[in-house]
Amino acid sequence: MFKRLIIAFTLLLSISAQAEPISSLTGGMERQQGLFDFYWDKQKGRVLLEIDSFDRELLLLTGLAQGLGSNPVGLDRNQVGESRVVKFERIGNKVLLHEINLKYRALSDNPAERRAVSEAFASSVLWGFEVLGEEGSGVLVDFTPFVLSDQHGIGQRLKDARQGNYSIDGSKSAVYLPRTKSFPQNTEFEAQLTFAGSEPGNYLREVVPTPNLVTLRQHISLVALPDEDYQPRRFHSRSGYFPLTYRDYATDIDQPMDQRLIYRHRLQKKPGSNEPVKPIVYYVDSGVPEPVRSALIEGASWWNQAFEAAGFENAFQVKILPEDADPLDVRYNVINWVHRSTRGWSYGYSIADPRTGEILKGNVTLGSLRVRQDYLIAQGLLQPYGEENADTEKLKAMALARIRQLSAHEVGHTLGIAHNFIASTAGRASVMDYPAPLVSLNGGALEINEAYDTGIGAWDKLVVRYGYGLADGEGDDNEQLYLTSIIDDARAQKLRFISDPDSRAINNAHANSHLWDNGGDALDEFARMTELRRYALDHFSAAANPRGSARSSLDETLVPVYYGHRYQAEAVGKLIGGLDYDYLYNDAEAESYSLVSADRQQRAIDALMQTLQPEFLTLPEKVLQLLPPKSYGYDRTGESFPAYTGVAFDGIAMAEAAAGHTYSILLDPERAARLQEQQARRGEGPGFNTLLAQLTEQALARDEFRGLQAAIHQRVNHVYIQQLMLLADNKNAAESARARANFELAKFQHAIGTMKLFGDDPQGYNAHYFYEAKRIAAFMDGDLDVEAGEIKPIPPGSPI
Repeated sequence: MFKRLIIAFTLLLSISAQAEPISSLTGGMERQQGLFDFYWDKQKGRVLLEIDSFDRELLLLTGLAQGLGSNPVGLDRNQVGESRVVKFERIGNKVLLHEINLKYRALSDNPAERRAVSEAFASSVLWGFEVLGEEGSGVLVDFTPFVLSDQHGIGQRLKDARQGNYSIDGSKSAVYLPRTKSFPQNTEFEAQLTFAGSEPGNYLREVVPTPNLVTLRQHISLVALPDEDYQPRRFHSRSGYFPLTYRDYATDIDQPMDQRLIYRHRLQKKPGSNEPVKPIVYYVDSGVPEPVRSALIEGASWWNQAFEAAGFENAFQVKILPEDADPLDVRYNVINWVHRSTRGWSYGYSIADPRTGEILKGNVTLGSLRVRQDYLIAQGLLQPYGEENADTEKLKAMALARIRQLSAHEVGHTLGIAHNFIASTAGRASVMDYPAPLVSLNGGALEINEAYDTGIGAWDKLVVRYGYGLADGEGDDNEQLYLTSIIDDARAQKLRFISDPDSRAINNAHANSHLWDNGGDALDEFARMTELRRYALDHFSAAANPRGSARSSLDETLVPVYYGHRYQAEAVGKLIGGLDYDYLYNDAEAESYSLVSADRQQRAIDALMQTLQPEFLTLPEKVLQLLPPKSYGYDRTGESFPAYTGVAFDGIAMAEAAAGHTYSILLDPERAARLQEQQARRGEGPGFNTLLAQLTEQALARDEFRGLQAAIHQRVNHVYIQQLMLLADNKNAAESARARANFELAKFQHAIGTMKLFGDDPQGYNAHYFYEAKRIAAFMDGDLDVEAGEIKPIPPGSPI
């Protein structure tokens, strides 16, 4: 009897532990069918997900359907996050969402080899779900907590941007049904998330109506990975593509473990035709206004020229996004138009299969305010508002020309293509460069008719051939011969490739790869641009702004004109201590790089020293007279000139910022170390000591300047001493560079000590030099700490 009771009790427990049938739990709920079926529980506001296949690899994506609107924080509308390969695993009454580690692999037919690698490196379980119901091979889980969690890293981004500590307020968050859908190859979820926090930063205060409550919409996608018909393509350092890198522990011992593939879309030809099986189609955000929309379509369409050169017909197309399409849906390549409170960068990035590099979705984010910056540059140069009915067609044309180029540029990234910042040395060889607007001075007038290019470049056609062109015949050997031939073609056409790591920073060593430059010779272009700048400053007038605008807004219009030399100055600076080189493989010629000649380096130093001269930095008095305090209702912004003078315009602080930029080039620690090494190797040339001697001599030239120029000269000297102190105090700089900076400070102090500082001094030099001598003494004694931020910065001024 007792045994029968135990058996009956055990059976009762096992029956009660079984999950309920899915159909009984979801009766009356709205069902969406697709890659994953899910149910909307209206009563409880839940999304119940049915999982009927386990251990199947999927792509997990996150994104933002509604952004923050702040460029510095960087949480933009239709932003796409990281791509992660995941799988659902069932263990008892739990389902785990498990991310697979693809950084380390064993591409082997031996399962034991593959298992050895997967067990050697950690993976990540992203979430755990309790099984609610079960039917056949499928189980039902409540997916809502995952959808309502911060999978995009919004809270961390706010914290990193120093905007406060924010976390999700569940009482103010919910599933967003209009964009929660399921399709055969992808299932989409969206949630309105409210982040609560205290002590919000200024960026949040600027854009959020109640800054301690930030509401955004997060999008999550589960996407079927593509089939195995895609053929990965090998990366080459001169191919122009971004690399997908992983380590393969199954390679032969005489072969490299680190494997590199390129990112690219799948593109195949129909048998016996140059037509694609499936064209690459990009969709332009329907929210873009005209005439910008047409400019975006035209610029993006330039890429079809490159695909035609690679042997395709109608392989690349651009259309308007259908009204019923979701921009975050992985099935659509989208060019998004994003509004922010301030201007900022645009981005082109891709969602790709992390296993192979196959691009599944291209996603472009174009900041809507950038077109206005190009218009502002043209406005300051051409000054069209001298008459009542101003003709602004040339200004609009220049801004739209840049939008076409920008559209092509960012779409290029989504095709897998990297920046090529040396392309400007070969004319306009690539839309993947950063071009400055090409302005010319003809017959006493500035012209912008050819400010930007009007089509795809020669380099871009070669890149598309490498990534998308097809070899004659099948097999690895044929493909390798084909790819090698394209690298050889680039060399024969003198089309070079140098990208971000060697170009973007102000202290990069490459002498010919620059951002925001034009022309093949940095020194020649610098001379041309400084002439243009002087002409524009001498002729600057109230006609630069519309008649109905506040006069004080001339401040912001003048900024890109006054600092118009800044990027070409950086290009010239890279000649100093510079090298010229390519991304070589070991079958190349013996010489891996060349040093910039000593004569050319000295010419570069002389050119940059011009930008420290008071004549270069001083505005004409008639221009200063144009610039009043800010009008009521208008404030200084990050786009305005810096000032110490309260409401008044500061004609000296603007020079301080410009000088700080030049000194940051000349006294960069890495550049200083290269100068010293090169002089030691060659036994000639402008070493770092020579450069410092020239700068100090210019700083001590007290008898050359009067009035405002004398005041600017003194401020420039202050910046010089500050930069020397920063270098001397920089523990990451070479000891020899720090020693030279310390020695130059001592020389400067000694030179001041020989001066008679207590006589008549109408220009104020005595007090200036006395003050700098005291600062140097305090620094030498360890009683003065210096910080880089103590010098006024140049307003952000990229041409776009």
